[in-house]
Amino acid sequence: MISGAEALIESLKREGVTEIFGYAGATICPAADALKHSDIHYTLVRIEQNAGHMASGYARISGKTGVCMVTSGPGATNLITGIATAYMDSIPMVAITGQVESYLLGRDIFQEVDMTGAVAPFIKHSYLVKDVKQIPRIVKEAFHIASTGRPGPVLLDIPIDVQKAMFEPVYPDSVDIRGYKPSYKGNIKQIERAAKAICQAKKPVLCLGGGVISAHAEREAIAFAEASGIPVVTTMMGLSAIPTDHPLYMGMIGSFGHTCANKTLGNADLLILVGARVANRAVLAPDQIGKLMKTIHIDVDPAEIGKNVSTNIPVVGDVKQVLLQLMEHCPVAQTQDLETLRARRNKELTRDLPTKTGYAHPARIIRALGEKLDEHACVSVDVGQNQIWACKHLTQKNGRFLTSGGLGTMGYSLPAALGAFVADRDRQNVVICGDGSFQMFENELATVRNLGAPVKIVLMQNNVLGLVNEIQHSSYSGPFGVALDHSPDFLKLAEAYGISGGVLDSDGEIDRALEKMLSHDGPYILCCRIDPDAKTGD
Repeated sequence: MISGAEALIESLKREGVTEIFGYAGATICPAADALKHSDIHYTLVRIEQNAGHMASGYARISGKTGVCMVTSGPGATNLITGIATAYMDSIPMVAITGQVESYLLGRDIFQEVDMTGAVAPFIKHSYLVKDVKQIPRIVKEAFHIASTGRPGPVLLDIPIDVQKAMFEPVYPDSVDIRGYKPSYKGNIKQIERAAKAICQAKKPVLCLGGGVISAHAEREAIAFAEASGIPVVTTMMGLSAIPTDHPLYMGMIGSFGHTCANKTLGNADLLILVGARVANRAVLAPDQIGKLMKTIHIDVDPAEIGKNVSTNIPVVGDVKQVLLQLMEHCPVAQTQDLETLRARRNKELTRDLPTKTGYAHPARIIRALGEKLDEHACVSVDVGQNQIWACKHLTQKNGRFLTSGGLGTMGYSLPAALGAFVADRDRQNVVICGDGSFQMFENELATVRNLGAPVKIVLMQNNVLGLVNEIQHSSYSGPFGVALDHSPDFLKLAEAYGISGGVLDSDGEIDRALEKMLSHDGPYILCCRIDPDAKTGD
């Protein structure tokens, strides 16, 4: 006989779990006690939201399902943003929350929250576990659901009395969920239609989204582009699916994207969407795409096909398998003038940038950083102007670009980077953030020290909520409620946590400052003084 909590931890071990991120509380104590006696490594975060973000970063680098575990009430509600962030970006995650005694549910007792109801709009599936005997089956199903088809978060809400209950567990070897049968192989007739359309197109463009990375299909996507000769653009979540210096890559599309990428898309007569939902930030008027060009949409989630962009040829399936199927038909396309496209892109990437005394230009910082990074570096980027500058100016080879694309969650970058570090401790790990987002995760500097993570933080400091400030200047009566007055001295704050740092306030010092940061043995914060009036288009 063992407890439900012990069965939970054993079930996690059987799913290959070696890392959990969390924050303990009374209703999750039985599971925490069982975890204490296991060989699963536990990372204590400083606020529950970041347990979700760390599990996300871990999942995106390890290729495994991330796991986070918190208590009921405010602990669980704090985790909601982490769950929603993972859902919007299709990250496989199992979130475990403690719950009050099952016989007291619905009575509004201390720290009771209806978590399954609270997360219903942005969860792939959820379980309220009322029968201890079901724990092994539910854990098995949760990992299967989270990691198959379109990945996403799954919630296990487990009352404390269920965790304490004793029983003889039976661990299932397989999963059979009626009604849940994701399609992986593309329909052969649709594959043939797609191949024919590609061969007939005169100006096709291949758009890679985050689904390419989720399916580990980067090599297949590049091989398909090279074999067919089609120029490539990406969405924000598709960044790092193809090296930025690849001759077929034209940049990121969207309202904050590259001019070359947007023009390449605008001139196309065939759009091949791979693992992308193409929401309004990626395409200003997605409903107009179908009127301008024919569209092939490849996605493992049939609900995404045609949701934002009308589709002529839908192909449901795992993008890796579908791309391999397409290559069997050897479609070779006519293309736009690649030499002209490449010249346009090179001109955009090397254009002159303004200089202002007392500040360093963010684009120059990002460009220089990209040149100095290791080939496989992981760069975690926050939300706001820093995100746009990084998307537009960071060069990457075979590294990873982590950011919150769907929900746009400020404070994502450092916890995601820490999860990435736990997944791969030998990979170079860099964070790019603004001073607004930094103050949403500064408490996790303690976790940086606890983990011994040599993460390097490039802090764009302009003392304002930069992107909101820019929007208010351009579209409203001027800035309001965006000045970050009385922010701390970030270097003194870092020093209080035992972390070194430096200041960069001129373009002439960029190379020296970045080299000092990257060569430092241990974590480091580089405070970059940025003009508060700098624009994402500068």
